Amino acid sequence: MNRTRLPILIVLGSAAVAGLVGFASGTTARTASLSTGSSLQSDFVRVFKHVSPSVVQIQTTDGLGSGIVFDRKGDIVTNNHVVGTAKTFTVTTSTGKQLNGTLVGTFPQDDLAVIKVDGAGLHPAAFADSGKLQVGDIAMAIGNPLGLSSSVTEGIVSALNRQEPEGNGYVLRNAIQTSAAINPGNSGGALVDISARVIGIPTLAATDPQLGGAAAGIGFAIPSNVVTDIAGQLIRYGHVVTSHRAYLGVSIADTGSANGVYISALTAGTPAATAGLKVGQLITAINGTATPTSTELGTALAALKPGQVITIAYRTQAGTVGSVKLTLGEFPGATG
Repeated sequence: MNRTRLPILIVLGSAAVAGLVGFASGTTARTASLSTGSSLQSDFVRVFKHVSPSVVQIQTTDGLGSGIVFDRKGDIVTNNHVVGTAKTFTVTTSTGKQLNGTLVGTFPQDDLAVIKVDGAGLHPAAFADSGKLQVGDIAMAIGNPLGLSSSVTEGIVSALNRQEPEGNGYVLRNAIQTSAAINPGNSGGALVDISARVIGIPTLAATDPQLGGAAAGIGFAIPSNVVTDIAGQLIRYGHVVTSHRAYLGVSIADTGSANGVYISALTAGTPAATAGLKVGQLITAINGTATPTSTELGTALAALKPGQVITIAYRTQAGTVGSVKLTLGEFPGATG
């Protein structure tokens, strides 16, 4: 009898011990989880306190947006669509102090601009190397959405290297996709990592093509490496000297039939002209990717680099199809 009961007792004892161990382990895990959550919350608070003094509100007669203090000389980087056609601005700091700002330069192709305030003693933000970002990294957006100053939302880096049309003929190149909420007024502000470094400038919120309005949890930011490069050139030269953007040298138009992009003009000596493309032809594909409209053409070019050899497929007005190979040039920059 004892021989038959002993294993049962041992099994029951083992189960009881396992239950106790499980209970203790669960308690330890919950304690660790609470500790981790508290630490993460402290990190969010720390990041906001560190970065928010470097984020300002920029107001024009047409609206308002956000900006990031770029250096100790009073240069502030923001989106080109925030400054619009304005030359002067009202800049409001996180403490509510109002300053007068003037335009330094713009580069619409990357939707970036720099303005300047004098003698303000503003604290510049630190910029991270966006080339080291990974999907899943924590991201916080700090700005002035809907005029609500010094607001913060949080999320993660959802994807990298997106080519996103802005709907105005320009395409954001290698954009960061984030789940941190981006609303009107956030544009030009700071997307930061958990180390309180700027990883991008929130610029664009995705729209729902069926319901209209913003698509929740999908926003796009200009990578910090693009921001520091372009802003640095605008500050130094007043315009962009080296754009790093692929260039064909054509003026284009949509046909309305979505069967290709119409070449309305060619600039002499540019890659398209040298390769033999002609006014009146339709560009139908780049490297095998169909370009039925100017949006698709711009998106395809945004993913390419100057110096790359590509194949362009075209169709003539008579219906003849052909293709040419060419080496992409570099967009010549723009004065601001």
